[in-house]
Amino acid sequence: MNNKYVKKYNNVYLNIGKNVKRFRSERGWIQQDLADKCEGVTRAKISKIENAYEDYMLSTLLEVCNALDKSLEDISKEY
Repeated sequence: MNNKYVKKYNNVYLNIGKNVKRFRSERGWIQQDLADKCEGVTRAKISKIENAYEDYMLSTLLEVCNALDKSLEDISKEY
């Protein structure tokens, strides 16, 4: 983790990352498949989201939600 917000809100970023990975895996997608369905999002960014490695813009998260057909609530929930 290289960002003060990721450290401060670690549990939120970890939940989001875990859920993105789970929802992606449920579809049988690799990270590149998800990135390809998101405008302006790279495979490396998907990896960083899933691993709670860095802060990201809300628009990036919305692209991911849209590609996974999930809401922000679904993505951020603790399951």
